[in-house]
Amino acid sequence: MPTAVRSYCKINLGLGIGAPREDGFHALVTVYQTLEMHDLVTVTAEPAAKTSIRLSANDARVPTDERNTAWKMALLALEGLGASAAVVIHIEKRLPIQGGLGAGSANAVAALIGLETELGIARYRISEEESQQSASGCPEKRLEIAAKVGSDVPLFLIGGTILGVDRGQQVSPLPDIEPTWCVVAIPEEGVSTAQAFRDWDALCDTEGLTPEASTDKLNKLSRAYASAFAGRIPQAGAETGSSGVTSDKKELWGSDLAGPLGSALVRTGITSWIENDFERVVFPQHPSLSEIKRTLAAEGTPEAALYASLSGSGSALYGLYLTREHAESACRRLGEMGIRTELTRTLPRAGYWRQMLSEQVD
Repeated sequence: MPTAVRSYCKINLGLGIGAPREDGFHALVTVYQTLEMHDLVTVTAEPAAKTSIRLSANDARVPTDERNTAWKMALLALEGLGASAAVVIHIEKRLPIQGGLGAGSANAVAALIGLETELGIARYRISEEESQQSASGCPEKRLEIAAKVGSDVPLFLIGGTILGVDRGQQVSPLPDIEPTWCVVAIPEEGVSTAQAFRDWDALCDTEGLTPEASTDKLNKLSRAYASAFAGRIPQAGAETGSSGVTSDKKELWGSDLAGPLGSALVRTGITSWIENDFERVVFPQHPSLSEIKRTLAAEGTPEAALYASLSGSGSALYGLYLTREHAESACRRLGEMGIRTELTRTLPRAGYWRQMLSEQVD
């Protein structure tokens, strides 16, 4: 019987990027957060003398050959297991393509979980107690395989709230924020991640951001994130935001968001200083995205977002809200602009694993 897996997406709660490295990659620091929004990946597999993979999708833009992340993950997983199987994968796309939500990377992990479930391994069906442990009980080898498929694939082997460093592939669980209402805005235009990085590199050249300065900037940001989510709140100005700039005008640990929502975001005031560096290069090229962020944020109104941002390099943006009513109001505002939206919530680690293979698949 085929195994259906919910392939949840992510947003970035801030994203600090360094100057280009000699290996062609960029060091970064980010906090990933999984959402209830998902694709659906269905896997059928049985042992065979020789491995074969067939992949299909309901969206013609999804590659159905070895270029697909789900295909790559299935092949690498079987090689790692020293096994061979006849594998059939179908991806029902519900998430945007080129949206900055990690949909393709999530598909890869969903395919892996479906494959191992089909073959009777199911090493990721963990308990709620285990879900609170480091790396969700995920074997280091699996994280290594995931990193070969893509830099943001490993995060989906943890779920919930996750710190990502290096290229984003070095991941570790953070204390989860409480489920929070989230509106995801999905513009029709896409953003090329490769182009966004090229524009970032040009900005680094212009501003003189060196690899050495990047290391200092990202180390400070990583410590700030770890402290915030652990509930250790330093003095204002003790660390820097993703811009690497500390000033009297930037209150890193503001108390203006302290309120009835008991999430780490509000409790620490983290939303007063987190930033996504990609906004500096994406918004000038795509001014409409900047307008969508302003609409999501609704600053100065009773329905203002706790935080609004581009996710990854975009083009999807999101806002986090105190109540469902505030979130629905944001959906209405964007609807009047002709922007597609999805109303969802952040998904903690325990729920991520508990619901992924639920028999009742929506």
